[in-house]
Amino acid sequence: MSRTRPAAPGPFDHRMAVFGSDDDFVAAARPFLAEGLCAPGEPPPVVIAAPDNLEVLRETLGGDAREVGFIEHTDWYTGSAANAVAQGAGYLAAHAGPGGRVHLLMEPVWGGRAGRSVRESAEWIRYEALANLVFAAMATTVLCAYDTRTAGSAVVAAARRAHPDTGVYVDPVRLAAELDAVPLPPPSPDARRLRGGVAKNAVRTWASGRGLPHVDAELFAEAVTEAAALGPVTGALLWGEAPVCVAELSLARRVDDPLAGFVPPPVSGLEPGQGLWFARQVCAYVDVRDAGAGATVRLQYA
Repeated sequence: MSRTRPAAPGPFDHRMAVFGSDDDFVAAARPFLAEGLCAPGEPPPVVIAAPDNLEVLRETLGGDAREVGFIEHTDWYTGSAANAVAQGAGYLAAHAGPGGRVHLLMEPVWGGRAGRSVRESAEWIRYEALANLVFAAMATTVLCAYDTRTAGSAVVAAARRAHPDTGVYVDPVRLAAELDAVPLPPPSPDARRLRGGVAKNAVRTWASGRGLPHVDAELFAEAVTEAAALGPVTGALLWGEAPVCVAELSLARRVDDPLAGFVPPPVSGLEPGQGLWFARQVCAYVDVRDAGAGATVRLQYA
């Protein structure tokens, strides 16, 4: 593989490659991997992509493939967009060089969960945008791969606005605000109102009665009480049936932080006491909407 020594690594370098054929994918991947192999103080670069793209790249690299890590993207992206933040942070802590130095070629599963609905795709675009802030201090180099054979044109256009090298980059806070401008659906007419504050036992009992297995009901209740710690809580609603159980909390203060619950805590592993981070890791969606002097936090378990 032809290699060109890059400049010394700096803060988070977040790039984007769009391709629609095997040849175009290889043309984007090869120089990126060569750059990573020559980067001082870095472990070998890693490709996280669809199995077909991994196979094409292995065949093209030949013997050089031994110098590169390969991970099927369904083994990396195993949950929500918030889970992907945790996966990335954990990988950097365990495998990257000093300061997070490593080259990662990453292809989300746009043919799976990430692309299954407009709602889900928006969460992944939010993740792409906020990664510029969450990992800003890391000397990590990422090339996000967008295969137009699986990622639709709307997804690609939105993703361009989340990557600094595209010419249409938008400040992540502004992009997150645009996503939050989409109104949430109204609560169900039969929503149950919690009286006397958010008690974990009450949420767990309600969730179990709505069909969530014991372990899931426990996690959902923990997530709701973790989010309630943002309080003071002035109102709480519960609605839905398993697996889609929803809690909505009304807070007496604004959250005013687009990164709330996205920044990995200093303690490794998922455990109570991590606030919105715990809630985002457990729930499929956690929506925060500031309005006036207060805020609404909605948690959807699945």
